[in-house]
Amino acid sequence: MRRVRLLWAAAALAVMPVGAAPAAEDVTGALLAEVNAVRAAQGRAPLEPDAALARTAAGHADALVASGGFSHLGPDGSSLADRLDRTGYGPCRAAENLAQGQRGAAEVVGDWLESRGHRRNLLHPDLTELGAARGAGDLWVLVMGRPGC
Repeated sequence: MRRVRLLWAAAALAVMPVGAAPAAEDVTGALLAEVNAVRAAQGRAPLEPDAALARTAAGHADALVASGGFSHLGPDGSSLADRLDRTGYGPCRAAENLAQGQRGAAEVVGDWLESRGHRRNLLHPDLTELGAARGAGDLWVLVMGRPGC
């Protein structure tokens, strides 16, 4: 079963077997390519990878896998803003997309594009950077942001 959830907070592969997760830079690079292709087709500026956003995504993916949860609220009660603060990312604007069950970056981005809120996040003109993680069980976390305004 595939699940997709959305949170908008104002303030990017090789197919891997279930249970295996590629390095954060591989997931970020794969989703970055897919997201930027979609953004280019819609006349939007490309996003750049960001290490703090990748750490934020990886931390949330690890926590969700460990707890068996699937939520924008962390098992410890943390919000996206809390998790960004922990990794030192000071956003002007941020968004988080979650999904589970997709086997690759193209599939997960395709599913997000079918969801109005996720699509809005992917194409938002104020977002400039992204980081991503893929946890066991094909749990995907994409965090996008724009640093301080």
